[in-house]
Amino acid sequence: MPKIRAATLVEHRRLQRDALLEAARALLSEGGMEALTFPALAARTGLARSSVYEYFRSRAAVVEELCAVDFPAWSAEIVDAVALADTPAGRVEAYVRAQLALAGDPRHRALAAISAGELDDAARERIRASHGQFVALVVSALAELGHARPGLTASLVQGIVQAAVKRLELGAAEDPEAITEATVALVLRGVADAPAA
Repeated sequence: MPKIRAATLVEHRRLQRDALLEAARALLSEGGMEALTFPALAARTGLARSSVYEYFRSRAAVVEELCAVDFPAWSAEIVDAVALADTPAGRVEAYVRAQLALAGDPRHRALAAISAGELDDAARERIRASHGQFVALVVSALAELGHARPGLTASLVQGIVQAAVKRLELGAAEDPEAITEATVALVLRGVADAPAA
């Protein structure tokens, strides 16, 4: 009987932690870092504010946990999309499209809000490492396309993607699909036209 109660308690705590992270995503998505407060987390989850401190000691701890949970899931979606493409140009296109598709996801909006705020070194390093993984996904495709400096080109492609993501986040006057198609066309033309030497 005690083992069953212990398992139930562990499951309860996991569900509460998941609920807090979901509330944090929503708050960050709606109002940025300023909206991520313990009273707001408590109100969103129905927990007492003191209970929130049982799960996280600070906002930085919430941010760390979001990075640890959401970056790998987001990265996996992009990796899977790139892996399905048959050609190097197709992998570059899948890379761009997957990131832009995720721009509307609450996880992405939350992480964008996080990266715009003040973070501790560990959270910043996690974000940098994740972005580095994204760029690495397209380097081999660019090398196959004959680019002499595929790392540089991949970084520039990522810059275009990030600009498009910002435009999507701002709710620009253009239709999101138009932004995506223009970005894909620009990247593919640039990748095709870039000199190999």
